[in-house]
Amino acid sequence: MELYFLGTGAGMPTTERNVTSIALRKFDERGTFWLFDAGEATQHQILKSPLKPSKLEKIFVTHLHGDHIFGLPGLLSSRSHQGGTETLEIYGPVGLRQYIETSLQLSQSHLNYDIHITEIDEGIVFEDGQCKVEASRLDHRIESFGYRVVEKDRQGRIDVEALTKAGIPPGPIYGKLKQGEDVVLEDGSVIYAQQYISEPIPGTIITILGDTRPCEGSRYLAQRADVLVHEATFMEGLESLAESFYHSTTRQAAETARDAGVGQLILTHFSARYSDVEPLMEEAKQIFPNTLAAKQLELIPVRKRRDTTT
Repeated sequence: MELYFLGTGAGMPTTERNVTSIALRKFDERGTFWLFDAGEATQHQILKSPLKPSKLEKIFVTHLHGDHIFGLPGLLSSRSHQGGTETLEIYGPVGLRQYIETSLQLSQSHLNYDIHITEIDEGIVFEDGQCKVEASRLDHRIESFGYRVVEKDRQGRIDVEALTKAGIPPGPIYGKLKQGEDVVLEDGSVIYAQQYISEPIPGTIITILGDTRPCEGSRYLAQRADVLVHEATFMEGLESLAESFYHSTTRQAAETARDAGVGQLILTHFSARYSDVEPLMEEAKQIFPNTLAAKQLELIPVRKRRDTTT
């Protein structure tokens, strides 16, 4: 999987950064992607990216502040003109349905596809055979959620070396063992799948938070995540300002990552007062070394915890 940052700014766009939107690309046969938030001009940012609106499958909205949703109506409308025909599922706080339906109705926008809007609460908001998405409330001026995307565990690997030593050559037997089936050989002996299949391979965990002050919800969602995307609106030393505006500093984001035992921290949602975000990243690294500052239109591969150093 990969994260693609369409916008990394807070509050309003600047010449360096657009406002918040993050795409999650999944390597599967469908070639679809998910979107987390859609600030103003998100559709313009998509035009500069390798993403195709027709492949947009789901949108998860963290909260209803304008820098996270003002790009939604235009994106939904344009998707119709860019080959989008598949149903689009949208998740977010109460009020999201009214905002979307009113925007489309008043602008007389007609979509060539169905949209399903789910106004969420805490808990599992989506689950299928591949993954689940859990939401939890954060601490912001209005209701704000974070999302935890968890891939289902994959089947363990077959121990080819051990099977070879046991005199079992590659063939149909391997296929049955991979499916967890025990195999009875012609001589009556039994090859037990559990003896030659490793433990299930844990799925990847990605946590993407909305705007928040440090809180229990962010720590809960971040626990042992491979990647944590956390806002860092202000630099260290501006804790009182962050507190009053219900945001986080670089230090607070890094402390959450450290305490939750994540693999990698990615900072985003930077105040317009910062044209250079490298100092913000360096501050966070003092507490949590494996930290990146997201750059606009940057693709970041998601790696399992064993592939990272902290």
